[in-house]
Amino acid sequence: MPFFKELRRRSKASFRTSDSSNESHGTVPTTKSSSTLSSALGGSTTPPSTQYTNGSSGNLAQARPPADAASAPPIPQRPNVVPYSNRNSMITLSPSGTTPTMRMPAPTSPYAPKITSILDGSVVYQKVLLIQGEIGDPNVKAIDGTLTLQHDKDGLSFPPTYWPVSESYFKALVYLSPGWNKIRFDFNSPKLSNSGGSATPTMHSSFMMLNYLPLNSAPPLHLAILVGSDSPGTYDATPERKEKEGNDLPLAVRKFRMAAHLWQAFTAEQMYRQKFGRRCFRFDEEWQPGTLSIRDWEAGHMKNEAKVHIVRSERTVEELRDLSRAQQNTGADNKGDLYSIAAEAIKKYFNIRDGQKQYVACLILDSHWDRESNTILAHAALGGCSDTLNLGIFGSHAVQSYPSCIEEVVPSFMDCTPTDLDYVANDCGESGSSWEAANIGIGAHMHEVGHLFGCPHQENGVMLRDYVTLNRTFMIKECYSTRTQSQGMKVCRIEDECSWHRLDTLRFRYHPCFRLPSDDTSASQDDSIQYFAVDNGRLICSAASGISFIEIFTEGDDLCRHYIDYTPNDPRNAAIPRQVTLTASEIRGRLPEELKKRKIRLDIFSGGSGRIVIEDLDELLSKNNTIRLPPVRQAPRQDEGLTMNAFNGVVGLGKSFETRLGFKSNKFGASAMEGTKEQVVILDSATLQTKLLTSVKVYAGLAVDGIEFCYEDGKNQLFGARGGKPGGDEFFLDTRRGETVLGFYVRAGAWIDGIEILTSTGRRSGIFGSPGGSGHTLMVPRGYYLAGVIGTFGSWMDGFQIIITR
Repeated sequence: MPFFKELRRRSKASFRTSDSSNESHGTVPTTKSSSTLSSALGGSTTPPSTQYTNGSSGNLAQARPPADAASAPPIPQRPNVVPYSNRNSMITLSPSGTTPTMRMPAPTSPYAPKITSILDGSVVYQKVLLIQGEIGDPNVKAIDGTLTLQHDKDGLSFPPTYWPVSESYFKALVYLSPGWNKIRFDFNSPKLSNSGGSATPTMHSSFMMLNYLPLNSAPPLHLAILVGSDSPGTYDATPERKEKEGNDLPLAVRKFRMAAHLWQAFTAEQMYRQKFGRRCFRFDEEWQPGTLSIRDWEAGHMKNEAKVHIVRSERTVEELRDLSRAQQNTGADNKGDLYSIAAEAIKKYFNIRDGQKQYVACLILDSHWDRESNTILAHAALGGCSDTLNLGIFGSHAVQSYPSCIEEVVPSFMDCTPTDLDYVANDCGESGSSWEAANIGIGAHMHEVGHLFGCPHQENGVMLRDYVTLNRTFMIKECYSTRTQSQGMKVCRIEDECSWHRLDTLRFRYHPCFRLPSDDTSASQDDSIQYFAVDNGRLICSAASGISFIEIFTEGDDLCRHYIDYTPNDPRNAAIPRQVTLTASEIRGRLPEELKKRKIRLDIFSGGSGRIVIEDLDELLSKNNTIRLPPVRQAPRQDEGLTMNAFNGVVGLGKSFETRLGFKSNKFGASAMEGTKEQVVILDSATLQTKLLTSVKVYAGLAVDGIEFCYEDGKNQLFGARGGKPGGDEFFLDTRRGETVLGFYVRAGAWIDGIEILTSTGRRSGIFGSPGGSGHTLMVPRGYYLAGVIGTFGSWMDGFQIIITR
């Protein structure tokens, strides 16, 4: 009995916490094995996951090793105890019972891997994560070796993977399961002694906790393989490849899935470097045999993984290939035909209806290298957007070089096997070896994915052709390149990698496929943008979802080389301005001297992924977009008339009137109907302070015929005609609260389908007419008020603008 009392007393003492300034009651025994070390060592609370500086967390930071560190014993670590914790748990609850508290083992040696690309405790949104790090201090002692990456639960989630370390730097891919993942990093090198002068080996290990949060609120990127109606389900491969691994459809599915995860890991890392967090697109997933690990595939383990849809075209393999032959023989561009065929088959497969939108990356399995004509048949590298389908297509001629699982990423990007032109293509002369073919196939298809997400060609990055160095993103070393006829790099650093252009990441930041649960989607429902050319050469741009960036093109530019970025660098502050004011001199000041006098085009983008184009800035800022208004008066004289003619002239105004300027908004509707005529109405309430607007009537059927402004004195102003529904629809203003009309929400295409009235109190009238066309908001900017409306009419309203004034 005394023995147990003594044991209890000692046990309690060993768990007492002390102030950080006091000495520890003990140190971790150096003879602990790695399996017991995690339970013996204490931990600390999770650092914030929203810091965006490179560097690992405190539990991974290493002291600078001494010159003779190879034989030095491990540094003793002070154990930290988390109150109210279970010593056998990785994640416990805080005393409040709500906040997770993670206890992580401290690093075991100066050569424990240090992760520099992500913080411990971070939240990520994709299954395969790209990480970078270093061993010790590369500036003191550079060392080569191997990084072993292991998961918790003794590798049940994923087997160990091995990654090269070159001059103390490494890169690796981490597989993550939903929820918290405990990752262990072990370093081994023949240049380091693992004995440490003791009987128990010293492990060069560190640990990291990562939280994988799968996204389900954003639309997915679907993966599809298109096959001909009579396709055998095989792709081009050399005889050696066929004998070694095969070239059938199931293997193509595995390789395409792995390539897509490389796109995802690459993009998430690029978004992080651009200060947008680790946001990325997601895949459509299903419960199926896992393929991201060769162990899961061989054992048939079931996992939730990206679904690859097999879409069978109504065209035969020969018909698909004939399109390329016809192009080769006639010189005509028939690539679009193959794109149309793929789009038709995919729309039928997904049963896409009007108003729906799908995003699909498609691999054409029946692409074939024809040595006789030096043509890749049934192949097209195209991507684009439409109302229902955003599609990117690419051929399968490089698929044999793709990795089929994470374990094959390093071998695939280190495979220098020369391309055998008797069996496979050397695409654009840049695929002279197997690893270079993997770059071209995976990278060029990702280029088309960029197009389906709305990215044009850029002056550098993936949307140019920088994907020829895609391997450098995932590999720390590079092999001999047949493309450059030079030896590869010993260490592939960040500045050597390819990237998404800043303008690409800006598009991704506000794209619905990149949406995070924390994003505010209330304003992004309206993606419309409006602009006004006002006095003193100023341009006002506004959007309900904010102005994200503006691209500046000069005459003759095929690529954007100058832009204005309104997105904050702090990822915790996602607010972008709803209204911005620019001047012509400010815009031209961003251009080099030789371009300042050229014609300027502006592409304006909103936080709702909307886009509007100003074709000629000088034309917009000219007098053509202004209109003369009478001055504001207390009461009208009997001889004053306020009707405006089609030429923006004031009729019946005496010379004693001092005119003001009104400014036109951007226009919606094509004004292309036969016999269409312009009409302008200046509101009496905008020029006469005693005139009170009480209601607005809209006359509409399937389109808008006219708008009537009704005043307290019984007089009305009709804009257009009284067609459509008899008597129209009347919307009353709450004049007791001083409610006024601030703008309109317009449904428009070639003409004005419907219109909604927006007021100063935030009320909306509802749409009068039909909900056809696309939606646009025309709202008076701050510092101005509504002065009138201007439009064109044929059989009904086919053009609409508002007029504002100070």
